[in-house]
Amino acid sequence: MVQVREGQTGAVAMAAPAHSAAAVANCATGAGYGPDGTVSGDLIQQLRVLEDMKSAISSLQAKIAVAFDLAQRQEQAEKGIPASERGKGIGAQVALARRESPNKGSRLLGLAKALVTEMPHTMAALESGQLNEWRATLLVKETACLSAEDRAAVDEELAPDTGTFDGAGDKAIAAAVKAAAYRRDPRSVTERAAHAASERYVSLRPAPDTMAYLTALLPVAQGVAVFAALTRQAGTARSAGDTRSKGQVMADTLVERITGTAAGYTGIDLQLVMTDRTLLAGDSEPARLNGYGIVPAGWARELLSNGQVGEGPGAYYQDFNVWVRRLYTAPRTGELLATDSRARFFPPGIRRFIQTRDNTCRTPYCDAPIRHLDHVIPWHSDGPTTVHNGTGLCEACNHTKENPGWKSTPEAGSRHTLRITTPTGHSYQSQAPPLPGYRRN
Repeated sequence: MVQVREGQTGAVAMAAPAHSAAAVANCATGAGYGPDGTVSGDLIQQLRVLEDMKSAISSLQAKIAVAFDLAQRQEQAEKGIPASERGKGIGAQVALARRESPNKGSRLLGLAKALVTEMPHTMAALESGQLNEWRATLLVKETACLSAEDRAAVDEELAPDTGTFDGAGDKAIAAAVKAAAYRRDPRSVTERAAHAASERYVSLRPAPDTMAYLTALLPVAQGVAVFAALTRQAGTARSAGDTRSKGQVMADTLVERITGTAAGYTGIDLQLVMTDRTLLAGDSEPARLNGYGIVPAGWARELLSNGQVGEGPGAYYQDFNVWVRRLYTAPRTGELLATDSRARFFPPGIRRFIQTRDNTCRTPYCDAPIRHLDHVIPWHSDGPTTVHNGTGLCEACNHTKENPGWKSTPEAGSRHTLRITTPTGHSYQSQAPPLPGYRRN
């Protein structure tokens, strides 16, 4: 039984359902058999009970997150922080506590507020195990454009805690919620669709085997037009005898039209990091491509050979200039020590150094690309502008660390290490990732 006591914030007492706790205790002891009286039936029963308990724990986390938000806002008010500034950084603290990225922490906090304050039936369904956290998120997401009153009305209409969505999949749930939201407030749903075009973007994320997903969120007309143009080009190439598959032609055409070259590398600093042994002696130590991650040694050497990369129908050719910049690391720790930049104290050289050392945002659990380079000890607090006092952060994390109560300090460590302390006094350590060639003892 887990409980949060009522305090000055007005948070209600919260506990995991007793029947779920008892069921989990039975699972832990292996007591009982399934409905068919077999061990395998019992194991399936345990899986179901544990799944219900996960949902119950998610509901409890939501209640605690809302109570924490209220407590933080009250504490900030007592410290004289203006109302417009209160609440900043709360999502980031939730994220650190749940070992999630700051972006997901903010979404989890928003989900919690909607469930606790506006959607009691969905919260009850989550608490009883009729919905898991993801499906509860779908209900919150599809009603985000509604007012609090209309969202509560949709929650009342669908009543997920009565078994409305038993056996329903994600798509069926999303469709039912969309229809209910449209019936309640068609104008808001239509305006949301019109606003969606302003949220268009392009993103890149790693895929297995030295591949990457380049994703574009576009208005439907533009998305269909782009796909049609690539499909038409693939059809033309195939009819002319091109041996590449349709998908390969579409992918190659996309790269060529966007970058202006077939390989797509001209004028781009790829930041491929590898050991001298990998580059010159055929060693198998993997390399690291900044913004992607670890890549095989052979693939990295092929990339720098100005020749064919891969074999068979999937092979491609690239032609670009290679510039080798030497980096010096400590062999026992993998810490980046120096670079051979002639302008040692020139800011662009320091920026390259920190970006190569940190690779991604240094906030724990955040894998976002580095957008800001900032002082660990702030410059206005006499923090020096040095490599050791510099850190790479994404935009959101850099703004978060400037909120009242947040503090970062450098620490001694085998690699560049800093400690992040939140307004509640909890601290989290961040250590720069080792570079290729590091051997863990």
